[in-house]
Amino acid sequence: MTQKKKLLLIEDEEDIASVIKLQADLSGYRLQVEIDGIAGFRAVEREHPDLVLLDIMLPGQNGFDVCRKIKSHPDLKNIPIIILTAKGEELDIVLGLELGADDYIIKPFSPKVLFSKIKTVLRRTQDIQKPPKLISFGDFTLEVDRYILKKGDETIPLTLSEFGILKTLVLQRGKVLTRNQLIDSVRQDDAFIVDRNIDVHIAALRKKLGPTFDFLETVRGVGYRFREEAVRKED
Repeated sequence: MTQKKKLLLIEDEEDIASVIKLQADLSGYRLQVEIDGIAGFRAVEREHPDLVLLDIMLPGQNGFDVCRKIKSHPDLKNIPIIILTAKGEELDIVLGLELGADDYIIKPFSPKVLFSKIKTVLRRTQDIQKPPKLISFGDFTLEVDRYILKKGDETIPLTLSEFGILKTLVLQRGKVLTRNQLIDSVRQDDAFIVDRNIDVHIAALRKKLGPTFDFLETVRGVGYRFREEAVRKED
């Protein structure tokens, strides 16, 4: 029998916690609830959940500080986090992602949509533990170690920055990445890049990936995401 995944919800609004608890039961997860940031972090240390659902506006310690502590802890940093925020302000979302959160959802939200995100984040976290050397999407193959993008037998020329951005997005397919996160990932590949160039590189990648499908989604004010399923471009 498969063991149920364990979720930890850090949320001080009882009504929201009750709705999430009900959907967790219906979806086959175990859910523990903590109502303030200090107790929530202690529960993460104690329980090592499979995923944390983290409100931002919390008593004791806010969600940003809890997220920072989890992601800077050597034994906890790989636990995925989904931020729950009532604000929906771009700066709050960007800050949460740059602190290491894996996704976010804006209140009010559908419990079914939330648990769809949970399923996606858990699957993605498992998939990126051992990055593959070859990644396929559509008609394309990304040869990670050789810095090559191919469409069938044709090699698509990419700059080092373009390759680094595409590789980062594909390896974390479905996750929104901020511009700063993309910059950091490309710098690790020894490519020079600055913030204002990210949008230019994305535009170049879209052109090189062709006129039929759009694999790269712009998340307004936040960053970019490699789509779970490509969208056909309009003529």
